[in-house]
Amino acid sequence: MPTFFIEQFGCRATQADGAAIERQLLDRGCTSAATPATADIVVVNTCTVTASADAQARDAIRKLHAANPTVRLIVTGCYAQRAPEELAALPGVSWVVGNSHKPQIPQLIDSLSSATPAAAPKSTIDSLRTAISAKSVNDFLPVDALHSDSTVPFHSFLGAGLAPPAGPQLGRILTGDILEQRVLLSAPVLGGEGHHTRPTLKIQDGCDSRCSYCVIPFVRGKSRSLPPAEVIREIQRLTVGQTFLSVPSESSRMSFSAREVVLSGINLGTYGRDLSPRVEFEDLLRRILGETSVERLRISSIEPLDVTRDLVDLFASTDRIAQHFHMPLQSASDRILAAMHRWYRAEHYARRVELIQERFPHAAIGADVITGFPGESEDDHAATMAFIESRPFTYLHVFSFSKRPGTKAALLSNEVPGATIKRRARELRALGECKSAAFRHSQIGRTLRVLTLRPGDSADSSPQNTTPALSTNYLKLRLRRIHPANRWLDVLISEEAGTALVGEPILSGSASLG
Repeated sequence: MPTFFIEQFGCRATQADGAAIERQLLDRGCTSAATPATADIVVVNTCTVTASADAQARDAIRKLHAANPTVRLIVTGCYAQRAPEELAALPGVSWVVGNSHKPQIPQLIDSLSSATPAAAPKSTIDSLRTAISAKSVNDFLPVDALHSDSTVPFHSFLGAGLAPPAGPQLGRILTGDILEQRVLLSAPVLGGEGHHTRPTLKIQDGCDSRCSYCVIPFVRGKSRSLPPAEVIREIQRLTVGQTFLSVPSESSRMSFSAREVVLSGINLGTYGRDLSPRVEFEDLLRRILGETSVERLRISSIEPLDVTRDLVDLFASTDRIAQHFHMPLQSASDRILAAMHRWYRAEHYARRVELIQERFPHAAIGADVITGFPGESEDDHAATMAFIESRPFTYLHVFSFSKRPGTKAALLSNEVPGATIKRRARELRALGECKSAAFRHSQIGRTLRVLTLRPGDSADSSPQNTTPALSTNYLKLRLRRIHPANRWLDVLISEEAGTALVGEPILSGSASLG
């Protein structure tokens, strides 16, 4: 069986897709390579939220091919769905697989590794082509069909050869109409993929909003939800101590029982609105708490208008939901929010922040901000800066406006000069760093319950003889000495070290839950 490596870009939903692909490949007997240079197949999981994200993906593909010309590159994700021809033209690309068919990548890799026109018997190729031609390329597989014990045949590369293109030929393209999908394409994530301690479970995909700057609805499709029973089943599987193939050795197996699960989606607050009967997001959370043993849930991101009093009350009723709210802001200028086709105004957002702060004075509150939207004036920028400065944000994700093909904002003519956008982005990032530093400093002297992480499962590289950890309010910690991963520890925060906090476990509280 081949060795593989997954090169990740993008949001938590994209990362969850990549983890699911990795899980399926390991279950099929493939081996995860330590680096792309040692892999037979590299899956490049792309993002297309900005032109910079596109450029990063193209640059990564060129570098992967240059470093290992024999590697087979399968490019997937949002960029692959939006502009597959651009990616197929890059040297070294064997296949471009859109989001519409991403769950079928493991079966595609099966075919690439098991047969080539030169090596496979003609009868084998003919029989597989007969099987895959039985259905249309636009047929989709539901979540139940994607578990490792599935007998559902792979059928979507209709009429295609089984080997990657040779010489200067273009990579083959496998996409479908994402807007025609009515079910959530998902795959099991059993934990441990990519050395992550906290598995991410995608429970919602797509978006029915049409923000004027955003291409995501066109590459992710309409809002679709994983039915509650399937969400419960996946979380139960994640938390009961699954044994799975680890990396890099096929013979290396380890038991993993997730203590924290991150729920992700493109627009989580719309979860369940497409289901019949309709399901509210808060009701799903209550079912998860009541029907699973998961010790902590974390919500990846939620729109401000979906942060209701009922939702905050639910968070306050239990210590099993992380005190972490990531709410996209984009701008605090009402004029720009209207031009962006956002459904709230600065006052509405401020009320949500106040509601959270009243119940959780130490909660993490993060936001996405876009600077340089067409027509954004210095006054608009100043309003956003002042809004952020006066509220208890703990971190910011700052994006420079980027024209996305097919969006209404791409047609606007009143562009902000590039130099101005760069300056404003620098100012916002500096403000975000100040807010983060102030939040970290406010936690010194407090005792926090943290989850120890595997080395490499943290944005900050930890020094030797320390252990990375994460708190309920999304603080990155470095614990003195080495501690086993995936354990709860009560930690006294003593000092800061760069962008992390340093803590010392309190012996009486150091036993793990469960």
